[in-house]
Amino acid sequence: MALESWPLGVLFGLLRDYPEIIVALAYSFCLFYVNRRRPSALPINWPFIGMLPAMVINFSRIHDYLSYLFSRISCTEIFRGPWFLGADLLLTCDPENVHHILNANFDNYPKGDQFREVFDILGHALLSVDGDSWRFQRKIANAIIGDRGFRTFVVGATREKAEKVLVPLLLYKCERDEVVELQEMFTRFSFDVTCNMVFGDDPGSLSLQFPAIPFSSAIDDAWEALFFRHTVPKSWWKVMKWLDVGTEKKMTNARKVIDQNIRQIILQKREEMKAKIPKADLLASYMEVVEEIKDKVEDTEKFLRDNVLFLMIAGRDAFSISLSWFFFLLHNNPKVQTKILKELRRCRSTENTSTTFSSDELSRMVYLHGAVCETLRIFPPVPFEEKTALKDDVLPSGSRVAAGQKIVVSMYAMGRMEAVWGKDCMEFKPERWITAEGRVRHVPAHKFMAFNCGPRTCIGKDVGLMQIKTVVAAVLWNFEVQVVDSARVEPKSSAMLRMKNGITAIIKKRIHPIYKNA
Repeated sequence: MALESWPLGVLFGLLRDYPEIIVALAYSFCLFYVNRRRPSALPINWPFIGMLPAMVINFSRIHDYLSYLFSRISCTEIFRGPWFLGADLLLTCDPENVHHILNANFDNYPKGDQFREVFDILGHALLSVDGDSWRFQRKIANAIIGDRGFRTFVVGATREKAEKVLVPLLLYKCERDEVVELQEMFTRFSFDVTCNMVFGDDPGSLSLQFPAIPFSSAIDDAWEALFFRHTVPKSWWKVMKWLDVGTEKKMTNARKVIDQNIRQIILQKREEMKAKIPKADLLASYMEVVEEIKDKVEDTEKFLRDNVLFLMIAGRDAFSISLSWFFFLLHNNPKVQTKILKELRRCRSTENTSTTFSSDELSRMVYLHGAVCETLRIFPPVPFEEKTALKDDVLPSGSRVAAGQKIVVSMYAMGRMEAVWGKDCMEFKPERWITAEGRVRHVPAHKFMAFNCGPRTCIGKDVGLMQIKTVVAAVLWNFEVQVVDSARVEPKSSAMLRMKNGITAIIKKRIHPIYKNA
């Protein structure tokens, strides 16, 4: 058998190109027994492999594990990776450090080449680029997404989908005493709304049959692979990519499905534009802009592909994740639900005979707004942010940052720190978002990171909040949601904070008592 044949050739290639992996694996297995008995203990900085065993042992609960470490040590720490891989990370959830990194000293902390290498599936969309390219794309996105007409369209489409599809679907399930998988339902709802927003068509994934949607499933698989890349040394996932195994095989297959779908969507949109079919969607707007700036874009097809994917991810995931965690928290806090229902009754117009609420009605609901913000504080859809330092720096906490240092900001941990939110940080209290005068309390973005902060603050923040409130109000007004086996609900180790086991619920029709609008 030739030395380069399978499987000896693969083993030889590993030893030749990545000998550090073999050493690290052997050492990690030797230490596994020691670490598995202390999964909640502070990580040990072992010779050669650093703190890697602690990361591996706690991978399935990594977000909670990091929160535990921050609470036990400090809000800024260095995670030591294997000596020979240069994989040390500076981890922080300190609001002052966050303000410094993401706002005050913004130019010194770009996404960086490491981020783009890990998130290669995103290409060069707004989320992953830096410098002039980021400023150029941000200006385009601001003009399109910030348009009042577009925002009105998105909120209106969300309300229409809730009234004509979501509420009737839940009523159907309710009448038949069927259990509903809320995370799956909200993912399908947000996927349909986002498709309508991005390219002007509703694929109808939210229906009684719950049809398979390969495009949506491919996005989920890609996120899983991206998170795994974050938790292991680069050479590890590079080898997996070379071998086309594990999460990297999922990534390869997901990319094929995603690219094929986006290519078809762009072709269809061109045909619609030639036929002058009017649609107020983002892709049409981007294609019009591309015609004006094509001399400034090296590859217009790739520009459109990258931004369609970015917009799909930005619109679908944060929306559905927020809704799932909201109803989980509401189930565990019935007093909060009672107060929200009281506010819905008080703010509902006597002329409103629909099953949903208008934007004007929702804008008067301060307590509902506080409950949504409280959900995003405890369970931020994007649990971490990654940066790389260009130059040496010193953070407000006193931590020194070397040029090239990779930094991870844990938004998930920040929402759980007593030093940031007080001793009641783990309580679900919408009241913390309301002033004594009954108005919405302003909280600095570097303390409440659900929509990022600084120059990269989410452009669609206001629209996103209104979408969440539209769905929450529609569901609560019409139904009682009783979560089944809430003890099984836990965060999934992923780049987006989805639920590992989903969340099932029994739906009952809500009977409103006679009340007076006051």
